[in-house]
Amino acid sequence: MQESWIWPLLVLAVAALSTYVWRGLGVALSGRINPASPFFAWLACVAYALLAGLIARMVLLPIGPLSEAPLPARLAAFAVCVACYFRTKHIVLSIVTGAAALALWLSLA
Repeated sequence: MQESWIWPLLVLAVAALSTYVWRGLGVALSGRINPASPFFAWLACVAYALLAGLIARMVLLPIGPLSEAPLPARLAAFAVCVACYFRTKHIVLSIVTGAAALALWLSLA
């Protein structure tokens, strides 16, 4: 009798265990962490830099369906998105507005 159901269950158990070990360590150590430390300021800067790099990559060197949109349309939609964010401070509204600007540009072209 072949028991092929054991391996997927074992892989799932190991993945869950590895996830919950790190979560448990985070909970155990969270009381001793100073969120205003220079390390966390550096970590925030790295996170923002990675996000900026990913956004720049999506706008300048897109893959998939976005690559069919012309560069001026992508840049204009990005500018609309950023302007909307600085005006409203609502990230979801800004994303929707930028996507609508891109869709409007492409529908008029």
